[in-house]
Amino acid sequence: MRTFFFLLLLFTIATQATAQISGRVLDKDQNTPVAFATVSLLAASDSSLISGTVTGSEGEWSLGGVETDKNYLVKASFIGYADRYSVLFSGNAAPSPITLHLRSAPNILRAVEVTGKQLTDLHRLDRQTFDAEQFANARGGTGADVIANLPSVSVDALGEISVRGATGFTVLIDGRPVQSNPATILAGLPANAIASVEVITTPGAQYDPDGKAGIINIVTKAGSPDGWSGVANVNYGLPSVEDYGNKDPQRRYAADVNLGYHQGKWDLGFGANYLRDDNAGRREGYVNTIVSNVLTEFPSDGERSHDRESYTGRASVTYRPDGKQTISAGLLAGKKTVFRTADILYRDQTRVILPRFPIAPETYYQDYLDRGEETSEGNILDRRTYYNENLRVRRGDFYIASVDYALDFGEGRKLSLSGLYERTVLGGPTDNLVIPERGSLDSLQYQFNTNDNPLDGYRFNVNYTTKIGELDLITGYQFRYLRHPGSFVYLDRDFANGGFTENPLFTNGITLRRDVHAGFGQVSGTTGKLEYSAGLRLEYFDRSVKLDRPDTTYLLDRLSLYPSANLLYQLADGWKLKAGYSRRIDRTTTFKMTPFPEREHNETLEQGDAELLPEVSDLVELGAVANFGNSSAFATAYYRRTRDAINRVNTIFNDTILNRIYTNVGVADALGLELGFTVFPTGGDWRVSLGGNIYRYQITGRVFGADVDAGNWVYSINATTDVDLFGQADLQLGVNYLSARVTAQGRDSRFFNPYLNLQREFTKQRLTVSFQWQNIGLGLWDNNQQRITTSAPDFFTTTNYVYEPDVLRVGVGYRFSGRKDGTRAVGSEFGEREF
Repeated sequence: MRTFFFLLLLFTIATQATAQISGRVLDKDQNTPVAFATVSLLAASDSSLISGTVTGSEGEWSLGGVETDKNYLVKASFIGYADRYSVLFSGNAAPSPITLHLRSAPNILRAVEVTGKQLTDLHRLDRQTFDAEQFANARGGTGADVIANLPSVSVDALGEISVRGATGFTVLIDGRPVQSNPATILAGLPANAIASVEVITTPGAQYDPDGKAGIINIVTKAGSPDGWSGVANVNYGLPSVEDYGNKDPQRRYAADVNLGYHQGKWDLGFGANYLRDDNAGRREGYVNTIVSNVLTEFPSDGERSHDRESYTGRASVTYRPDGKQTISAGLLAGKKTVFRTADILYRDQTRVILPRFPIAPETYYQDYLDRGEETSEGNILDRRTYYNENLRVRRGDFYIASVDYALDFGEGRKLSLSGLYERTVLGGPTDNLVIPERGSLDSLQYQFNTNDNPLDGYRFNVNYTTKIGELDLITGYQFRYLRHPGSFVYLDRDFANGGFTENPLFTNGITLRRDVHAGFGQVSGTTGKLEYSAGLRLEYFDRSVKLDRPDTTYLLDRLSLYPSANLLYQLADGWKLKAGYSRRIDRTTTFKMTPFPEREHNETLEQGDAELLPEVSDLVELGAVANFGNSSAFATAYYRRTRDAINRVNTIFNDTILNRIYTNVGVADALGLELGFTVFPTGGDWRVSLGGNIYRYQITGRVFGADVDAGNWVYSINATTDVDLFGQADLQLGVNYLSARVTAQGRDSRFFNPYLNLQREFTKQRLTVSFQWQNIGLGLWDNNQQRITTSAPDFFTTTNYVYEPDVLRVGVGYRFSGRKDGTRAVGSEFGEREF
């Protein structure tokens, strides 16, 4: 297989296109060359992109792939200049050279900001691109807060992110993949550093096939004028309106700074942020178990809050020695800590029940609701009340370093090499203390467990792009390696001698090793009004899971094909049809493959399966896109089938403890429709954006020998409206809504949060002042809370997670520049990828 790709690479290098155009890009005022400007070849019919390049040190450029029977435009652009277009020309009579003169536009930066507010999304062949500036509710937050606003994305009360109802997706940072948990990376990336978000639901063969929901690419802010420039922001949370009687007050504040430097052939970028984001909350729960005709009920109520703290730093450097070569390196590092407090009061009761089957366990829950705080009578074996102080600390430190090299041979041929190293250190202890009542010094039970999970990942890519006739071809090879060991220690307090004893049932070690070899080829092109791409990726996947106790190794290897295809057809001015297909895989994490229990809190253990199979999904979609003036709309119908679907299910560990287990259930089907539109009812001062996703979810299979066949309709809505208040300020109102949905063993209730943002910009002072009102409740509705229910013939559990509404924040941002007077505000394209 490697020989095949090597021969294919040699063949494509030898193949050269013949038709080409060339020219220069010059500064209009000084008639000097503009290096590294973007030059795009556009179809005259709809301005769709055909190909592109960047200018050399003397402003020179050349482009191939010009068909003689079509009409074209050439566009030149560079930050700090107004865009410039050539005259319309035919491919058989193209002017040569084509010289384009860029003129400095003093108001161009302000114009870009206004446009960024109005453009909700941009649809291309394989992706949707969303401008992050429009999501005002995420300012001062993290990357997770930004993507929660996308039409196809939903976030539940536990912070789990779904794309079109699927939780597995791959995160790219400026086109570079990360191998650790996406939530960890997104939570450590400041929202103020994000320029745009790309959602790729049917990725091509050049992308990793990991993540059944596709790919989310986070494009960070880039570009600076000659010399230094930057932006700094601070954000402060006002005291809590509702703290639910939590032990400690909530603290919320953030600060970030992003700096850029451009000079000649060099681009430098730096960023840093600090975020403290606490959230008050309560946990209202009820569990019952039935073991040998003995019913044990343990209702609970108490604090379940989160204290979150994170630091992140970014550094990038790009060097362009000439118009053909680009060398870049980047470093992203972060540190995140979450303190989850669950201080819960339990009222346990155990009684004998008659074997009058079938009686569903939820019947006893209804009986509990009917009698309220009163205890039931008859056949009582035991009653006890106790207080559980549970503190779970989770740390996630990550370091991602990358080096990239690109060589442009001209005429559509390009070679690129990239390497990436990632280290993520996960872990943290859990303290579980049981006392007779809150504040008591008499301990009934104390357990301590901790784990250390350092992850090391390596990635190497070589890609070659060329043309075969009118087709663009990209081929390449990729190697990925992941090693993720975990050491788990579980200690019980021995009150007799004052020491700790190791619990052998929960103490163990695990090492996950995974390597992937991949070769791929993808072609793309344009025929008339049709733009298309098709690719095939061949991967060899090798995985081993080694346990310390007993000394056992589980092996899995696969040779798999991952086809993909995308079509985009121009129906008429502003109207397009899209179609796509992609096969994806969701490889399991070490956490879900750890086959020994870990203490979550007093009533719950959690464990995985060392032989867990990866989920494999096939996705087909068909959509339409319409652009009319400043407004736009889109609709995409899709069908996704996932084999070996993974669900988290419960079993009884003992009469007062449930064990959560990750297991392959069967097949999950989703048939859905994704919708979105942006309109301006009054022309330009008022914008309304609505994004939604509705799908029928059905899961069939078996769980612990029992058949599973459950399904329902699920929908999510992300809606915003922006109003320009007399040209002085911007007011935004919005809501994120996720409906109820079924799981393999139960049901999750709906979850929603309205929000308000008010922002005032002082342009001349480069100052921005904002006010945020998140999770608007006012006691009018039960927002920011979600009930999760699961059941089986021998147990029933329901828990309502209630989190803090009405969070108020104020923020200040300042944009500054270190340029000397008279220096032209010409920005680089640092941090952005070439076409």
